[in-house]
Amino acid sequence: MTKKPGRKIITFDWAIKTILRDKANFDVLEGFLTALFDRPITILDLLESESNQSDEADKYNRVDVLAKTGDGERILVEMQYLPEGAYLRRLAYGTAKTIVENLKLGESYDNVKKVYSVSFLYFSVNYNVNDDYIYHGKTEFTGFHTHHPVELRKFLVGDRMRINETNVFPEYYLIPLRSFPNIVQDNLDEWIYAFKNNEVLDEFTAPGIVALKEKFDYLKLSETERRRFDKHMSYIGSEGATVDFAEYEREEAREVGIEQGIKQGIEQGIKQGAHQKAMEIARVLKQKGWSSAQIAEVTGQK
Repeated sequence: MTKKPGRKIITFDWAIKTILRDKANFDVLEGFLTALFDRPITILDLLESESNQSDEADKYNRVDVLAKTGDGERILVEMQYLPEGAYLRRLAYGTAKTIVENLKLGESYDNVKKVYSVSFLYFSVNYNVNDDYIYHGKTEFTGFHTHHPVELRKFLVGDRMRINETNVFPEYYLIPLRSFPNIVQDNLDEWIYAFKNNEVLDEFTAPGIVALKEKFDYLKLSETERRRFDKHMSYIGSEGATVDFAEYEREEAREVGIEQGIKQGIEQGIKQGAHQKAMEIARVLKQKGWSSAQIAEVTGQK
């Protein structure tokens, strides 16, 4: 794809804290979620959470928004700039908390709503960083012995699920933006490109992408808003944040090095063991009067 001049936009995490709190701007988030789920998504409201803090210390870390669809299902969208220990455990906690908070005391379990957790990450989640840039996880039941997927009886499932029509258990989407190769092939890729590069190319045509370009336009911010946003970006790129991220990268590299070292050690041990075994066989064959050529043909040893 030949890159044409694009429109600079503000970061998605900053938009959640500012312009996306206005219902008139919900169409931006709806456009992305429609591309991700491949079906129309309507946001009725954004619910506050403990992560949606405006203090400076929280700006570089994480922010999330809980969106409710027309079908009553919940979608949790989260930005995570810096790595965090036990991150997946926190995601599991977040989805469970969302389910509990949206079921009133004494209310029937038939009213439990499915939760989709969507995380934009600014760090890698896979040792093979070139493997993919969107990962999807969900709960599935299979036969213990047959490994066949189970077709759950309807009375066990309850009211059918709307989006993927799978089951009521939470589903997770991890989107490590740094892993996106900047090769745009479909509508969803246009959104991922924009979120990664803070830029909307003129040739983008995904539904809702025009709203993203117009409402996230950096140049349309007031002078006060622009100063606040620049301060936010400065904080993200601060020395402390950079050091924390570098430390994570070093720890990750160390873990990869240890795993590779163990693997190489095992492989080398196997080779050494095979060599010693071949030498032993060669010694026995030589005692039995075999010629060097015969021994070499059988064991590879002389």
